[in-house]
Amino acid sequence: MIKKLLIADDSPVARKILKSCIPKDRGYEFYEVGDGLAALQKYEEVRPDLTFMDLTMPVMDGVEALMKILELDRNAVVVVSTADVQKKTIQKVMELGAYTLLKKPPSKESVQEVLLRVEEHLENQKRAHG
Repeated sequence: MIKKLLIADDSPVARKILKSCIPKDRGYEFYEVGDGLAALQKYEEVRPDLTFMDLTMPVMDGVEALMKILELDRNAVVVVSTADVQKKTIQKVMELGAYTLLKKPPSKESVQEVLLRVEEHLENQKRAHG
């Protein structure tokens, strides 16, 4: 079950748009950061069930933050949220271990779909590990 969500994006507007696409009635705990290094630190601190990661951020970009989070926790569920939908970018983040890609700007439908898929994924992980 998803309880904690981390949104890593250097744009406060982008974070607000993403949050507005997430159902308010599920009682999620939200954490927001504005760069990749802060994302890594917040991930270590709160161990969110799902992380939305922008790719283009200051201090540490989303690709490096994704790699470091997965080094820290290979079961981390990181959804890359980006306007960059070039095939090579998508291929790179998926090969690195991103759970999926969410195109910016997100729609309520696309975010709901990701949340449902992640819920299923987490349930399957839990069953697999007893």
